[in-house]
Amino acid sequence: MKETQDAPLRAQLKKLLGWEDAHVGFEAAVEGVGPAHQGKTPPGLPFSPWQLLEHLRITQFDILDFCRNSAYKERAWPKDYWPPAPGPPSPSAWKESVAAFQRDRAALQKLAEDPSLDLFARIPHGSGQTYLRELLLVADHNAYHVGQLVLARRGLSIWPERPPTPSSEVS
Repeated sequence: MKETQDAPLRAQLKKLLGWEDAHVGFEAAVEGVGPAHQGKTPPGLPFSPWQLLEHLRITQFDILDFCRNSAYKERAWPKDYWPPAPGPPSPSAWKESVAAFQRDRAALQKLAEDPSLDLFARIPHGSGQTYLRELLLVADHNAYHVGQLVLARRGLSIWPERPPTPSSEVS
């Protein structure tokens, strides 16, 4: 792949989408949440781990879909972005949601590193959004809700006493 002038920006965006330098990453936040806790809402918090996971998955997919689908249809806020029930609809739903999130994150990372895509270009079917804006939006949104997922786990007393240490790599 030919090195482009914006290659450092693209590499940083790709990294940002899975970043763990400043906080716990997605994988650590969802690992070890057993079926007994997935649908429990901690005291004082509005969402269960399942609702947070699904909101992360749905929103990330929505942004990915907006970036690549010229026939994109806007969803209704907030109804279409949050699951209706606090618990997963099936025993396999948690694992499936985690896998879908990871798959869509990888697709966003691939989008970020694609030199044929002008990051500063407006998305043709949008209303002024750029690809760069959408990639930053999804990274910011994910970091916020991963933090909420950690908080929910703490509220349910299922967060490890010694949580995983974020990577200390600096680029």
